[in-house]
Amino acid sequence: MNGTAHCTIGAAAGFVVANTYHADLASTLLLVGIGGVAGLIPDIDINGKLANRITLSHKVFRSIAQFIGCLMIIYSFIQGVGTEKWLGMGIGVGMIILSSFLTQRRMLSVTGVGVLVGGLSLHENWLLLLGVYIIIASFLPHRSYTHSIIGILFFGVIASELQASLQVNGVFTTCVTGYMSHIMADMKIFPFNKRGVKLFLPLSSKEF
Repeated sequence: MNGTAHCTIGAAAGFVVANTYHADLASTLLLVGIGGVAGLIPDIDINGKLANRITLSHKVFRSIAQFIGCLMIIYSFIQGVGTEKWLGMGIGVGMIILSSFLTQRRMLSVTGVGVLVGGLSLHENWLLLLGVYIIIASFLPHRSYTHSIIGILFFGVIASELQASLQVNGVFTTCVTGYMSHIMADMKIFPFNKRGVKLFLPLSSKEF
């Protein structure tokens, strides 16, 4: 199922939850938006549909890093003196070399670190945990743990912290419902899915 369909189903789940809680207009719009995002989150794993949308292209990032590395070499060569000159040039060369190994998977890891740092600086537990989730997802194959019961439980903890932060009823229910809707829509019971989901990882790799 494509990302638009997952987002739509998640948003619909948010709308149902909002009506269940008799939410006002502002809260309803918030829950619909959160539901749409939650419906996409499982695809944040590497090679998932969402991974490439939340990070810069690794090729763009690589080009920027290499350009900065070249500037550092030139600047250090012209302006540097003694040890500082060679240290600056060495850092520039290091940036060029390291950036050549940068992949989209590592860009996802960098994004996760950024979200984690944001959570620490803002003292928001849900954002910190989301950063941890993204970092872990950057090392996982598609449709593995993010599409399992473990993924649901982890995201449920994030959802609980988000509701505590926003103080809006229905946020937790919307997050978990939207997330689960994605996993259910990816199951093999639907004829348009060639692959299913491994709900019981790591205990079983059977696809459902």
